[in-house]
Amino acid sequence: MSVTREQAQLFQETFDHIVGNVSQAILGKRHVIELAVTCLLSEGHLLLEDYPGTGKTQLAKALANSIVGSNARIQFTPDLLPSDVTGVQIYDQVSRRFEFVPGPIFHNVVLADEINRASPKTQSALLEVMDEGHVTVDGVEHAVGRPFMVIATQNPIEQAGTYPLPEAQLDRFLMMTSLDYPDHQSMVMLLQDSARRDRAADIQPAIVGGAIEPLSRLADRVDTRTETLAYVSRIAEASRHHKHVKLGMSARGCLAYVRCAKTWALAHGRPWVRPDDIQALRKPLLAHRVLLTADAQFDGVTIDQVLDDIFGAVEPPLDRVA
Repeated sequence: MSVTREQAQLFQETFDHIVGNVSQAILGKRHVIELAVTCLLSEGHLLLEDYPGTGKTQLAKALANSIVGSNARIQFTPDLLPSDVTGVQIYDQVSRRFEFVPGPIFHNVVLADEINRASPKTQSALLEVMDEGHVTVDGVEHAVGRPFMVIATQNPIEQAGTYPLPEAQLDRFLMMTSLDYPDHQSMVMLLQDSARRDRAADIQPAIVGGAIEPLSRLADRVDTRTETLAYVSRIAEASRHHKHVKLGMSARGCLAYVRCAKTWALAHGRPWVRPDDIQALRKPLLAHRVLLTADAQFDGVTIDQVLDDIFGAVEPPLDRVA
């Protein structure tokens, strides 16, 4: 069943309401907030590569408060254990049996701060829950709540003592983006309101968490023409054969691309995907999936230049109303 224009309009209004609500805590970053909400409604996870003190924790808390959800912050350090993330079995002397004590991953929005500072073993504790929505402890599966979203951060400046995320884990993040520093006007507004220590704490609910899944299912029904799907496939093929690329977009990346494009189109009031949606999402969807060769990085080639080459080489289909 296709999405009607009335349903698309209602989705757009709800989307804008959530974005506007979060924007009260994160000033001057509407586009990044739109990407974060798109990620949430696409049932994906977000990677923020950003400097310290740019509002990453505020974004996670504001998003959780907007959907009446719980949130948790996990500070990733070299001595963090997988059980510190997922939870642990503890022996109860009264009942004389082991009981599972959930870890901080059992929240709706989880901020994994400086994820690349933890060991690969601890990083891998996120793989199962991000992909399958549950953790396994002592052979027993424990499902996390819905909605569920991981917002992970990593510092692009300090790389000493860090463990770069492997390609398989990078691919599990639906998007990667950056908040960056606020512009001049937003900075002045923040300073004028400096008495508010925690702006996200004042965020009132914009939608109940139980409404996220129906919205996601609605986005799944957005019409995508065969020509548009073929466009995504050709982009993936071009990324794999580019001279400066050692790893191009995977099949999982293509599926993520289409899923996000459907949500993005519906967030703009359209029940169909057009090529502009694919192009608008190219950097947050591909910047962490298209890995450059060592020679390209040494020569100063940037991911933006490579994406320009790839999209310039692939002709988009003609845009028409679905």
